[in-house]
Amino acid sequence: MAAPFPLYAIGDVHGRLDLLLDAERKIMLDLEKNNAQGVIVMLGDYIDRGPDSAGVVQHLLERPPENIRRVCICGNHEDAFLDFMRNPRSNLWWLDFGGRQTLLSYGVDADYFLGGRGRPEEEFRRAMFAAVPQEHVQFMSNLPVSLRSGKHLFVHAGVRPGIPLEGQTDQDLMWIREPFLVEGSRLPLTVIHGHTPVEAPQVGPGRIGIDTGAVTTGRLTVLKVKGERPTLLV
Repeated sequence: MAAPFPLYAIGDVHGRLDLLLDAERKIMLDLEKNNAQGVIVMLGDYIDRGPDSAGVVQHLLERPPENIRRVCICGNHEDAFLDFMRNPRSNLWWLDFGGRQTLLSYGVDADYFLGGRGRPEEEFRRAMFAAVPQEHVQFMSNLPVSLRSGKHLFVHAGVRPGIPLEGQTDQDLMWIREPFLVEGSRLPLTVIHGHTPVEAPQVGPGRIGIDTGAVTTGRLTVLKVKGERPTLLV
């Protein structure tokens, strides 16, 4: 069943707290015009690459205004972060995936520990676990991978075409690109997703992609879903 109130999907933030706060201000103005309640659906990738991943996560942990509910979906960058926290030695690739910037936002310089200065890996682990609040790790550990409202499905990356939702894996929903981008969902749903950067919001077969590369372009897209016709919130 479709929600009786508008849903606002926000694309990949990647540490741009400034853009997220501006997007939320636009949503609040839209709700005030219509004297309405609404739901913000965050499509994942809150961390990595940008300057303030820690600030973004802390903001998402805070209570939104009374007329707003916020649902945060897990992205592949949160998935990679959690793998790193569980086993840093086996997941050092995350540092080149944007993890260095995330750790810096918590006050930890990975290169100081791992840059050939002879500092032990255990010292790096202690610094990391001391700096990243457990509340932030728990937040990312508990994120759902999808939200469905009527004929709209909100996920981070997409779905495996033609596979019923109960047959999709978390890996599909958080990491897929092809064949989803070309074929769409091949399900009786419109999938609203991020993950794959595009210059402008992209409408494909049974899908709408809204990752407009906020970390490099300064454009964080908000898609308003009310009824059958999603619209961009400018």
